[in-house]
Amino acid sequence: MNARGYRSTRTALFDGIEEGGIRASAYSSHEIDEHENERAIDGLQDRVSMLKRLSGDINEEVETHNRMLDRMGNDMDASRGFLSGTVDKFKTVFETKSSRRMGTLVASFVVLFMLVYYLTR
Repeated sequence: MNARGYRSTRTALFDGIEEGGIRASAYSSHEIDEHENERAIDGLQDRVSMLKRLSGDINEEVETHNRMLDRMGNDMDASRGFLSGTVDKFKTVFETKSSRRMGTLVASFVVLFMLVYYLTR
């Protein structure tokens, strides 16, 4: 009998008798695998709940920004209407070509600009 055949028959003979042998280690490795799987599942559950909270926060932020953009768009539309009315009035003033009106208009622009400049400083 060669050494290899002797060793394999010996292991087959004492396989189930030894404490802490192959069967015991197979059972404990299976148990260890289950514990690792349980820990991995718990970690995944924590990550999923964190992602759920994060996606909820992102959703709230997006809705807030959409409302703000809608209000801003409405304000822009209102100011566009106001400015178009003002431009129409300026067109009528400039078409009359009155030097007195033109001087008053330029002076009022200068005064308005200076007032805004000093108020914003």
